[in-house]
Amino acid sequence: MLTKEWLAKLPLAGITLAAPVGGGDVNAAYHLQADSQDYFLLVQAQQPASFYAGEIAGLRAFADAQVLAPRVIASGQIQGDAYLLLSYLTNGSGNQADLGRLVAKLHSHRGQRFGFTQPYAGTSVSFANDWTDSWAQLFIEQRLDKLAKHIVAKNLWQATDMAAYQAVRSIISRELSEHRSIPVLLHGDLWSGNYLFTADGAPALIDPAALYGDREFDIGITTVFGGFGADFYSAYQEALPLDSGWQRRLHFYRLYYLMVHLDKFGATYYAAVSAEMQTIRNG
Repeated sequence: MLTKEWLAKLPLAGITLAAPVGGGDVNAAYHLQADSQDYFLLVQAQQPASFYAGEIAGLRAFADAQVLAPRVIASGQIQGDAYLLLSYLTNGSGNQADLGRLVAKLHSHRGQRFGFTQPYAGTSVSFANDWTDSWAQLFIEQRLDKLAKHIVAKNLWQATDMAAYQAVRSIISRELSEHRSIPVLLHGDLWSGNYLFTADGAPALIDPAALYGDREFDIGITTVFGGFGADFYSAYQEALPLDSGWQRRLHFYRLYYLMVHLDKFGATYYAAVSAEMQTIRNG
């Protein structure tokens, strides 16, 4: 729990509520009320204020793209803890087709190159997001290769696993070289816990790990843990049809996301990663 002394240093007056809420596995999260207004507060213990630079940049990019997401109110550091104060979106219910159209709207916002203005700062692994003209270079070298090194360093992969990864890496490199990727604004962590419907039924995106990349990256991640219905995919395809061969390439991004979880949570995800690599190798 946050102390009164800690809360008093926020740029808010008259805080009457500071209730812990679910904020995922990374942050401590709180619902605040002050002067009859609701706020959402994220706190990362003993981290610099820069910890939230990537999320702030992502939320501002979403605002520029006119995609509904929390607004940034303030950020900084209090007693050694990084914090991010956001507008509060009240949960309601809505339909998956609207969500599909919202993600298509996000993916309609083009960039000049692949990458982002800020790195992705995670608690297990971070990614540079260095600008590049090649999606394959960013995805393979900045993401997959880094994850593979982390996984080996944690003794979660042995020599045979790394050999399998190298074979899969070659397949991904070849197939991405044959696919025309366009840099568009991505959520970057689009699982079912990172969207909601507001009280009036509007879909919104939260907790971005934004970058400019191939839109199939986001779509592939939506398939890993479920939570996106048939209406989501139908509405997305109607608004922004995917390119031929997309079903095959989604496995590349499923592999990435499962490797993230293997690195972060350990051997529980070993079998899923191995199965995904086998699927890619089998064509």
